[in-house]
Amino acid sequence: MKVGFLINPVAGMGGRVALKGTDGEDILRRALELGAEPAAGARAEEAVKAFAESAGDCLFYSPSGVMGADLLKKYGIRTEPLFEPSAHTTPADTKRAAKMMLDRGVALIVFAGGDGTARDVCAVVGESVPVVGIPAGVKIHSAVYAKRPGAAGILVGRFLLGLAKRFASAEVVDIDEEAFRDNVVRAQLYGYMKAPDDREFMQDRKTGSGGTAEEAAELAAYVAGCMEPGTLYLVGSGSTTMRLLERLEVDGTLLGVDAVMDGRLAGRDLTEAEIKKLLAGVERERRALIVTVIGGQGHIFGRGNQQLSPDVIRMIPKENITVIATPAKMAQLFGKSLIVDTGDSSLDEELQGYIPVVTGRARKMMVRIS
Repeated sequence: MKVGFLINPVAGMGGRVALKGTDGEDILRRALELGAEPAAGARAEEAVKAFAESAGDCLFYSPSGVMGADLLKKYGIRTEPLFEPSAHTTPADTKRAAKMMLDRGVALIVFAGGDGTARDVCAVVGESVPVVGIPAGVKIHSAVYAKRPGAAGILVGRFLLGLAKRFASAEVVDIDEEAFRDNVVRAQLYGYMKAPDDREFMQDRKTGSGGTAEEAAELAAYVAGCMEPGTLYLVGSGSTTMRLLERLEVDGTLLGVDAVMDGRLAGRDLTEAEIKKLLAGVERERRALIVTVIGGQGHIFGRGNQQLSPDVIRMIPKENITVIATPAKMAQLFGKSLIVDTGDSSLDEELQGYIPVVTGRARKMMVRIS
């Protein structure tokens, strides 16, 4: 069996430094200036670990170096390099790799990146061969990605062993990052690719928040009334949490992480480093976090809020983490579990279990994180 494998090495670098993505040379340069470090390789390695033993005599085609070949060879996987990518990889490298993989007759293409990477692969591949996306970007709204890197590896392993039989058309969606940085979500459908039809390991596409303005306003009013004086609250991204900031009458961000204390803004659109500095200035029991659920997908960490890194989450007592969502948003999940994909598998395991999700005035529902 022939398999294509590629990594977008700059995917996800904008997350922890609050840049909402890394599309474009200027933004990548800015991310590096802010101290961003590559993360896609480590994410891809989680997946490779999961399928390496199933690779057997399969032949993998991959660009040289950090775009994939080095990682495959590290795990003893039979690899044929496609080409030497440029020092600063671009979408053209991704498209070139995908075209060469098709020319060599691969049965599957595996790629690590975000929505921009999926968009580039889709432009070449379409629905001609199945794909599995390893989530390594910031936004990851597309339905061609697994819920976590390890889940992607399990799916690839099943395919290599001939156990993956069902595939479905999955949407490839990307947003305008410039508008995104200005608190405007402008999403566009770019096409479809064939992905495993597996609800256990594949994520769904992101949907809107749903619900009425009255539901969101009631939820925001209740949560605002429960906030304790002297406590530093981090407020995650999303339209549901934005309603809370509006209720508090602070100038927060729709798509960033803000901080509030005693009804006043303590930090706006914070990076991971800025969050850690703020948290260090208050006692542990006075640190709190409010996040919402990604509509349709169920993620509470790891999608669009990478500023809330494993280090940040560990600085906050688990009992001080509050998840809020309107009843309509929870109904859209059709009873599915919530998902954490922090980038630290041990922390993901620590966060598993049942938690209360606040859905309105004195209303909660117990939901499983798995």
